[in-house]
Amino acid sequence: MTLRVRAVSDEEREALERMARSRTLGAGLARRAQIVMHALEGLKAPEIGARMDLCGATVRHWLKRFNARGLQGLEEDVRTGRPPTHSAEQTGAVINTALTPPAKLGPPFASWTLDRLVAYLAERGIATRRSRISEIFIREGLKWRHEESWFGERVDPDFARKRGRSSGSTRHHRPAA
Repeated sequence: MTLRVRAVSDEEREALERMARSRTLGAGLARRAQIVMHALEGLKAPEIGARMDLCGATVRHWLKRFNARGLQGLEEDVRTGRPPTHSAEQTGAVINTALTPPAKLGPPFASWTLDRLVAYLAERGIATRRSRISEIFIREGLKWRHEESWFGERVDPDFARKRGRSSGSTRHHRPAA
């Protein structure tokens, strides 16, 4: 039995044409719209597959979905994926810890690195990896700021006093006027 695409309205045809030509939609969605457009032109699944370098089963799958669901049938289904490995409370603890200066929590350093954060959380029973922390930050819209590798007044307000006087061989710079 030959699979035929159902009759479409003028609005659906226009939407399919736009989708098939689109350079801003996802490539997969545009290709699926092209499958339906070829079917509307009268091509059969094996002919569409040959023209688009797809197997006939893939063509039939998308035509059946379009016939059953319309334009929404061309969208990808949401995939469940792997379930979260951390509870919402643990994820919240990771974020709160990262946003709190280490000195307020006890560690003897001024800023977090991913390794320090992983070690601190592990001591509190939240075993996680650097990559998982990065995923959490990305999902929450946070951006990891790399630790500065130099010290100065921005990092330590008492830096100038602690540094002491410069060596006599160092040229003295006048402050800018």
